[in-house]
Amino acid sequence: MAAQLSLDDTFAALADPTRRAILARLLDGEASVAELAQPFALTVRAVSKHVGVLEQAGLVTRSRAAQKHLSRIELKPLRDIDRWLDDYRKLWEDRFDRMEDLLRRGADRPE
Repeated sequence: MAAQLSLDDTFAALADPTRRAILARLLDGEASVAELAQPFALTVRAVSKHVGVLEQAGLVTRSRAAQKHLSRIELKPLRDIDRWLDDYRKLWEDRFDRMEDLLRRGADRPE
């Protein structure tokens, strides 16, 4: 049940396009909230709230370096989503494989 709650938190955090864009930016490396806010028409305070939601979902951690608080992406929640999606991925791959077999058998039939 805890894993399900964690997935719920992760999906809720990822539901917002600004938060997804922040995560995409963090793939390039750590950044301060001011740096993360630059491409958005949002205040630093608003971006800080988005980072806080990502942090609560475990998608981001913050550390302090001199005067800066740096945010860093955490991959574990994304790996958990990938694992959860794996069963669905296998289901669709099996269906596509069966469809491919049917199409091949149909193509092999003489007209």
